[in-house]
Amino acid sequence: MVFIMVLGLWQGALIAQCDSMVIDNYMRHFDFTLPNHLKKGASLVFVLHGSGGNGKQLLMNTQPFVAKVANENVILVYPTGYKNYWNECRKVASSLANQLDINEQRFFNGMIHYFKSKHNINPKKVFAVGTSGGGHMCYKLAMTMPESFKAITAIIANLPDTNNLDCADAKKPLAVMIVNGTADKTNPYEGGYMGSPTFTMGHVRSTSRSLSYWSTLAGYTGMPKKTMLPDSSPDGKTIEQYTFKNKGKPEVTLLKVIGGGHDYPKDIDVHVEAWAFFKRCLK
Repeated sequence: MVFIMVLGLWQGALIAQCDSMVIDNYMRHFDFTLPNHLKKGASLVFVLHGSGGNGKQLLMNTQPFVAKVANENVILVYPTGYKNYWNECRKVASSLANQLDINEQRFFNGMIHYFKSKHNINPKKVFAVGTSGGGHMCYKLAMTMPESFKAITAIIANLPDTNNLDCADAKKPLAVMIVNGTADKTNPYEGGYMGSPTFTMGHVRSTSRSLSYWSTLAGYTGMPKKTMLPDSSPDGKTIEQYTFKNKGKPEVTLLKVIGGGHDYPKDIDVHVEAWAFFKRCLK
């Protein structure tokens, strides 16, 4: 059964819906918004919450992004992790989703099929953007089912270190954007341990190693192009952009938030930036 709610946005009311499906005897839920004028061949963007969050909450917290793309031919999908956590690639993660080895690939394949059959999306225009644990889930999608995704954006998330990686990595190049803060104490920019006395996620690679993993897979060598994004917020933080982009190869980009913590930078809307990146990948 599909449930419908109306979101009050700056550009009028937008219809948001929610639905569910059973995957391996587990009920999985997802919220989504349809564009104002849905056409055949729409893009599909999964927007993934962090550990302990949920899709509905993230949908309500990203209304500026939803409003921004309301007149573009894109469906936004906000799925919820099992018990609010994802079974991503961190081997020692203490979440129940990881302990039960929840089949996330089947869930995402199920949602892609759902929107293809019900709304005729273009399966070659499927993307994912995620924050923290959701960013790790994006890495898993890129590693384990790259044939189903055009590009991903991982926000405040580094790849698990090699001894903390339990995904069957396809090792196929994909367009990837990473957004990380240099002062992040939860997802250490230079890599290291993630966790607390009661919860563990294990060790992650540094941001430079995470970027290098994807750029090397895409066939890039040398140094990326560096540019500065406009400094529009008086918070003392700036954003450096490092981009590998050559014709015939997927773009690999890092947004380095100087002084940024485990949160969203104020100079940009990270989800709007991710959508701009995804659209570049379609050209």
